[in-house]
Amino acid sequence: MKVISCEEPKRFAEKEEEIPKIKQGEVLIKVKRIGICGTDIHAYYGNQPFFTYPRVLGHELSGEIVEVGMNDMELKAGDSVAVIPFLECGKCIACRQGKTNCCTNMKVFGVHIDGGMKEYIKLPIDHVLKVKGISFDQAAMIEPLSIGAHAVRRAKLEDNQFALVIGGGPIGLGVMKFAKLAGAKVIAMDIHV
Repeated sequence: MKVISCEEPKRFAEKEEEIPKIKQGEVLIKVKRIGICGTDIHAYYGNQPFFTYPRVLGHELSGEIVEVGMNDMELKAGDSVAVIPFLECGKCIACRQGKTNCCTNMKVFGVHIDGGMKEYIKLPIDHVLKVKGISFDQAAMIEPLSIGAHAVRRAKLEDNQFALVIGGGPIGLGVMKFAKLAGAKVIAMDIHV
């Protein structure tokens, strides 16, 4: 399969790799769409902290299941899916308490470990979301939009409150949209560079 790797800052290379083999509890996905995140751009320019090269970028993904074993999520070959790119260890104190977002050994797909700029990827079954009725383009936007939705939910915005959103990039735009849906009056602030 074809792979695009960021070999070092400002240099991509195309490689060939074997299609991954899955084990029980994993799913093989044919990648259909990849969003280009600010994280990917910073990595390309060499400005991503804690980043090592070479690295296969890409964590905003959608695709189609090619292979999956027995599972209780009713996933099967041919299903369209989006990806949850935050891979927790399952063993640290935070994970044991169900706070996987606070995992002390968190690995982000496409940042700490190779990501989705490949024809095929494998992931734990519980890190894919079955999607219906939306395009692969739309499904690839689930991850960045979920960050905006989470921010607004945590803020507990109510009708007619003001929300100041600092930063008008993709995440900020998502926050603005969800804040408006919550009934807030949105003020956006950004810089022009």
